[in-house]
Amino acid sequence: MPEGPSIVILREEVTPFIGRTIRRVSGNTTIEKERLLDQRVEAFRSWGKHFLVELPDFALRVHFMLFGSYRINEDKSWAVPRLSLGFDAGEEINFYACSVRFIEEPLDLAYDWWADVMSAHWDPKLALKRLRARPDTLVCDALLDQDVFAGVGNIIKNEVLFRIRVHPLSTVGALPAGKLRELVEQARRYSFEFYEWKKQYVLKKHWQVHTKRTCPRCQIPLKKAHLGRTHRRSFFCENCQRRYT
Repeated sequence: MPEGPSIVILREEVTPFIGRTIRRVSGNTTIEKERLLDQRVEAFRSWGKHFLVELPDFALRVHFMLFGSYRINEDKSWAVPRLSLGFDAGEEINFYACSVRFIEEPLDLAYDWWADVMSAHWDPKLALKRLRARPDTLVCDALLDQDVFAGVGNIIKNEVLFRIRVHPLSTVGALPAGKLRELVEQARRYSFEFYEWKKQYVLKKHWQVHTKRTCPRCQIPLKKAHLGRTHRRSFFCENCQRRYT
């Protein structure tokens, strides 16, 4: 699943289409895609894992789910786009294996920008407040809660918990105050590091535990399990990641 930093990169890549008019629409989506014809792109925005196309009277939301992808000015010869937006001079943006829908209300009313870990509006104090209201939540679930950490996905979850030495089955309420602040701080910091590494095509080289077998600190086998309410894959070390309960 593309995480928040990848959506920010997409937002930057499509900047040349701002101010352009959509001249062609196709794809196997079931939404009323013809509404997009002759619409002028006012802006591209992102919130967490949502990619947003802002139009004069409504917006288009693209969520890449688990296996979604995109192509700019090219297509996948072996796949039909969920949605294809064509512009003058044959240029296009193609979205695959994703969910698309319209948002009728203004985006500033539809989205809580303070929850987006990569937004200039990110509010760590608000994140702490929301975490403290969820004391029984496992930290492996809390980091994936988009109301608290919009944009954080499974890779960031695993890497942040290893970085701060916290076991994924720890509960939020059991974390010392300093460790809870560290969780919030590192969720944002790692997201921006992810963004830089992704742009340089070196992201996987920096993974410490995600999909790995051996703890780089302890040199013992890592544990792998589908944990928590989200049941997402966790990679962790039972020796150096403390379980707070």
